[in-house]
Amino acid sequence: MLIYLPIAEVSVNAFLLLGLGGLVGILSGMFGVGGGFLMTPLLFFIGIPPAVAVATEANQIVASSFSGVLAHFKRKTVDLKMGGVLLVGGLVGAALGVQLFNALRAIGQVDLLVKLSYVVFLGIIGALMFVESLNAIAKSRKASGPPPRRHHRGWIHALPFKTRFRTSGLYLSVIPPLLVGVAVGVLAAIMGVGGGFIMVPAMIYILGMPTKVVVGTSLFQIIFVTAFSTLLHATTNFTVDMVLAVLLLVGGVVGAQVGARIGVYLKAEQLRILLAIMVLAVCGKLAFDLLVQPAELFSIGMAGSH
Repeated sequence: MLIYLPIAEVSVNAFLLLGLGGLVGILSGMFGVGGGFLMTPLLFFIGIPPAVAVATEANQIVASSFSGVLAHFKRKTVDLKMGGVLLVGGLVGAALGVQLFNALRAIGQVDLLVKLSYVVFLGIIGALMFVESLNAIAKSRKASGPPPRRHHRGWIHALPFKTRFRTSGLYLSVIPPLLVGVAVGVLAAIMGVGGGFIMVPAMIYILGMPTKVVVGTSLFQIIFVTAFSTLLHATTNFTVDMVLAVLLLVGGVVGAQVGARIGVYLKAEQLRILLAIMVLAVCGKLAFDLLVQPAELFSIGMAGSH
C-alpha cells in the first residue's frame, strides 16, 4: 500500500512506516528512550530525504515527551526553575542550529552534515553504553557493595550567577544549565532528536541533579525546544511532512505499549547492552553508506537544495 508523502516527494509503503514507528515505539517502551536518534536514521534508509526526516521526527518527540511529562508532574518530579534555564539555552541553541542547517542546505551539504553527526554521536554513545553495560554485567556477578557516590563539588560551584533550585536541592550557577540547553537545542535542530541521551547524563553527572527529577525536567525542556525547532523548520525550510508524522505517531503509540510489557521480562543490564548493539549497528550502516559509492551518482533534489 504505497502512500505519497508530499513534502518528502517520495512514495513509501504505509505499513512500512507504521512498522518503523511501532519498532521505535517498542524500543522506547523497553529502554526508556525517545527513539529519535534511531528513527531518523531508519527514515534515511527507506529513502526519506535527511532534511525532511530531521524536521518531521521532532513531531513524534513532542507528542511522546508531552505524554511522559504529565506523569512526572503528577509525581512532582519536575524542576520547573531548572527546566526554565535549560529551556532558554535550548531555544537559543535551536535557533542557531536551524540557521546552520539552512546555510548548509543552501550549498547542498545538509545531508552530509546530518549523517556525519549521527555517525559521530551514535558511535560514541553506542561504544560508551556497550562498555558500561559489560561492566555492569560483570559487577552484578560479584558481591554487591555500596553504590558509588556522585561528587557534587567541583569547578561548577566556583562559577558566578548562582541561584537555588529547590526541587533539585541544588545551589549552583545558571551558566552550566544554559550551556547544556544550548548544546541540546543545536542537536534538536540538526539531528531531529530530543537530546535526552545527552541531557540526562549531563544533568546527573555535571549538574549533580537527583535522578528522580532528571527525566521529568528533561522532558519538560524537550517539549518546547523540539516544538520550536519544528516550527522553525516548517516556516523556513518547509520540510515538515505531516502525513509521515501521523503514520509514525500511530505506530509509535502502539509499539510503546508492547515494548513496556517486553521490558518487564529483561534485566536492566541486558536491556542496555541490546540497545548499545542496536545503536552501533545503525551507526555502522550509516558510515558504510557514506563510504561506499552510491548506485546512482546523480539524483533530483528538492527545490532550493541544489
